Amino acid sequence: MKKYLKITPEGTKDFLFAECSAMDDICGKIEKVFVTRGFKRVITPGIEFYDVFSVPCSGISQEEMFKFSDNKGRLMVARPDTTLPIARMVSSRLKNSLLPVRLYYKQAVYRNQPTLTGRRTELMQMGVELLGVKGLRADLEILTTAISAISSVADDFRIELGHAEVFDALSDGLEIDEEYKEKIRISIESKNYSALNNLLDKLDPGKAVAAIRRLPSLFGGEEVITEAAQICEGTKAQAALEYLHTLYQNLSALGLGDKVIIDLGLVQRNDYYTGFVFAGYINGIGDAVITGGRYDELLSEFGASMGAAGFAIDTDAVTILRLTDESVSYSDNPDVLVFAEDGREMEAIAKVAQLRQEGRKAQFSVLPTLAETEAFAKSRGIAEVIKVG
Repeated sequence: MKKYLKITPEGTKDFLFAECSAMDDICGKIEKVFVTRGFKRVITPGIEFYDVFSVPCSGISQEEMFKFSDNKGRLMVARPDTTLPIARMVSSRLKNSLLPVRLYYKQAVYRNQPTLTGRRTELMQMGVELLGVKGLRADLEILTTAISAISSVADDFRIELGHAEVFDALSDGLEIDEEYKEKIRISIESKNYSALNNLLDKLDPGKAVAAIRRLPSLFGGEEVITEAAQICEGTKAQAALEYLHTLYQNLSALGLGDKVIIDLGLVQRNDYYTGFVFAGYINGIGDAVITGGRYDELLSEFGASMGAAGFAIDTDAVTILRLTDESVSYSDNPDVLVFAEDGREMEAIAKVAQLRQEGRKAQFSVLPTLAETEAFAKSRGIAEVIKVG
């Protein structure tokens, strides 16, 4: 039987040296945004009962979960998502808390990718959840927090803003089952015009079908709302469009220009999101690095009905991009190595402490000879060696 002693499982990797420094830098900047805005950190178990993720609106298929059983035969999973465990926690341990509750997290999630195609099975995520409140103020707090977080680690980014109820309202007027509706949703989200047209061509023509056909192309600035209002006139989607317009106008006060975009083709999981949805992109990363929105029905699955909104950031993707930036250095090299002659070790360690207090990156040499220390310094590009003794 082959032993896998020297490799990691598919979709995972070891992070070394500069990678860890870059990750600490990225996560530290994002965390500072969260803490400054009053969010409190929570940590949920890496292993949860399968039942937590089997609720109807989870949007996570069985195939995506790493499953196993405990010593009592109960079905367990490696945490595939953080929002659902937080919903579980809020409905039990925080059920008597004063609302609203502001929470943030920094932890890995595990997704089994049947066809990897370069995707990871272990992802480090950071995110926030604002629970126990609804309305414009709460939505603006989530959106501006997301913008502050992404702008703390990247200059070239964009936020795409949509609303789940636009697609829901239009598709409710079609005589189709949930499976067919999901196929249409996926075609819109992936902007697969060919697949979308094939699906819609099989339906009776009408206002809703015509409007849905246009959704993937409704992408841009404030003019998108005007155009969408015309094709959605007389449908239940109008209220969602008006609210989306209000959000966009408020965000315009931030002076971000074309960094905030309306995208009515952003139709994320309709069984999960109930209000505004958004995605954040950074130039150089193909997939969205931030996804989030409002999901007011989720907590009711755990017996604690309340408003809820939040987002998650793929910090691994941001870290990998940062490492390609030649203008940023995450070198762990010290400025100076301090070597001690025999019997002078503690004196040399004290010297290292003194140099660090002076602002220098000093390191105590653990090599046995001065010659070996100097050779090591030369190979690592360390400019100076100090001998004590």
